[in-house]
Amino acid sequence: MDHISLSDMNILLVEPSDTQRKIISSLLISENVGEIDSVSSITEAKTALRSHASDVVVSAMYFEDGTGLDLLKDLKNNDETKSIPFMLVSSENKLAKLEEFKQAGVAAILPKPFKPIHLSRALKASLDLINTHDLDLELFDVNDVRVLLVDDSRLARNHIRRVLEGMGLKRIQEAENGADALTLIKNQSFDIVVTDYNMPEMDGRELSEFIRFTPETAHIPIIMVTSEAADSPHMANIQHTGVNALCDKPFEAEEVRRMLATLLSDH
Repeated sequence: MDHISLSDMNILLVEPSDTQRKIISSLLISENVGEIDSVSSITEAKTALRSHASDVVVSAMYFEDGTGLDLLKDLKNNDETKSIPFMLVSSENKLAKLEEFKQAGVAAILPKPFKPIHLSRALKASLDLINTHDLDLELFDVNDVRVLLVDDSRLARNHIRRVLEGMGLKRIQEAENGADALTLIKNQSFDIVVTDYNMPEMDGRELSEFIRFTPETAHIPIIMVTSEAADSPHMANIQHTGVNALCDKPFEAEEVRRMLATLLSDH
């Protein structure tokens, strides 16, 4: 597939406010986005997605006929649209509400109002999801790298898997929580573990401690994926478990690419 640029990109903008649609459209145009289709409801958005291809969906959170989360889940549960990056634009600041989007595989979250630099970064993150190219490693053939991906959210796993596969990583095993991951680790060999923090049964911290303090697995690099604030007490505890890198949700390809290049070069 040929790589696309911003000028090639078709964006579906879903926003109930006429004024906000105009503001966001003008900001997208200033970023040289090629084409913008605007709708004002979830129903119209679903119809638009069925009728023509969009490269990225940019959506508000609340509508009279549903929420942006409804649209995101519908997008990700449909084989024909699940690969389309979804950007949320919202003034919502309740962490629990935003967490739902992060768990469902959102590509970027933009606050209202947002600055051009925030939009530029979100568009770049979306392009990185669309334009894939293999990770260049000195010590490994990227196609042979064995990855254990651990997250209790199926949609989040799908998003992370897509990011990793876009870098050429094909040998990816999945587990829904730390306990299931331990079963796999005891029976198989892995070159890197990518794990969520908040999970039932056994969380990412407990899994990381087991990996790091078991001689047979102590060498495996661990990337912890979390939406926890960097200064939260949980993060302070994680630093002591031997995690090699912390990665925010949304899971951005450029950041992960740098982490993998460093960790697998040192391995």
